[in-house]
Amino acid sequence: MQMRTAALQKKVEAEAVFDTHPEVSLDFKYVQAALKEGYTKPFLLVDSNLIRNKARRFKATMPLVHPHYAVKANPDPRVLRTMIEEGVGFEIASISELDLLLSLGVPAAEVYYSNPMKARAYLEYAASKGVEWYVLDSIEELRKIVSVKPDAKMYLRIDTPNIGSDWPLAGKFGTHASEIQAIINEAVKLKADLAGVTFHVGSQCRNPQNWRVGIERAKKVFADMRRVGLTPRLLNIGGGYPVRHVKPIPSIEVIGEVINAAIADLPKDIRIMAEPGRYLVSDTAYFVCRVVGTATRNGKRWMYWDAGMFGGVIEVTEGLRYEILSDRTGHSIPWSIAGPTCDSVDILMHDEMLPADIQEGDFIYLPNAGAYTTAYASNFNGFPLPDVIVL
Repeated sequence: MQMRTAALQKKVEAEAVFDTHPEVSLDFKYVQAALKEGYTKPFLLVDSNLIRNKARRFKATMPLVHPHYAVKANPDPRVLRTMIEEGVGFEIASISELDLLLSLGVPAAEVYYSNPMKARAYLEYAASKGVEWYVLDSIEELRKIVSVKPDAKMYLRIDTPNIGSDWPLAGKFGTHASEIQAIINEAVKLKADLAGVTFHVGSQCRNPQNWRVGIERAKKVFADMRRVGLTPRLLNIGGGYPVRHVKPIPSIEVIGEVINAAIADLPKDIRIMAEPGRYLVSDTAYFVCRVVGTATRNGKRWMYWDAGMFGGVIEVTEGLRYEILSDRTGHSIPWSIAGPTCDSVDILMHDEMLPADIQEGDFIYLPNAGAYTTAYASNFNGFPLPDVIVL
């Protein structure tokens, strides 16, 4: 009985980290106002004031951690300008993102190239523009970077647990523990400036302890680096900070408590940064699209939107669950939802419970959709890209 009580108490304590602080989303009145101006195609409505609030909240929660926005989450120039005004740095995955930042006046030396696998031509271009910091997770990438830019400052991406993340990212990237020493030794051999460590806990991470484990592993790598004469100067704790959709999340304040405790004993000469993307922009926006038609097939109801997996809603096919809103109030029935293209893979979800009276012409509203919607969209099948409206 005592064991059962202890287990129940542990479960209650674990759940206590979720939804402990209010999350602020774009006020729906702005969506209504935008629709009064007319509708021609799907659009993303973004509130720049909410971006400012999210940036300030992140920095206030972890004052020793410098946020560097993941440009890929939403590369709209107006979003990036807001980040610049709030003193947020940037990390990139391509030279197109670099060019966008340079056009906005961001110094190349302050941009971190965090894609672990970079084309040689991209490396050469980034180096020519003045980018100094580059990530790697293999001996091969280390050698490639050094061959292009011998004085590059590099940080090693290590593997860390992704337990509790909606999208585990371990596997494609991240050096395993058994490979770290060989990379360190190669850096010494090449006289390379291997100066930092990074990790990623997985997207939409709902387990704050993943950051603690990642930081502890990074500290061990720092010790290994120092033993062979390297000088670690950077800890990059990556992204993964969750936003509210249909699942409860730990607030940034709860995550910050874990991170602040874990970094408290780091030397002052180690710069600590993070790569929030979704966290800074997702809550700031609504994605709005429209039902282009409905159908009944084999006794099942189908609904077709003018934005599908090619038009900005691709993440639902990977497991993201948006709250889906409409103006209808009828009783709920299971719907299959698809996009407008002729491709049979353009199916978003099955058995989604939505009002039975939804019909052609109705609007569909996806709150907290400011990240990885318009950034993923394409003109496939000739359908237009969604608009981005920034308040």
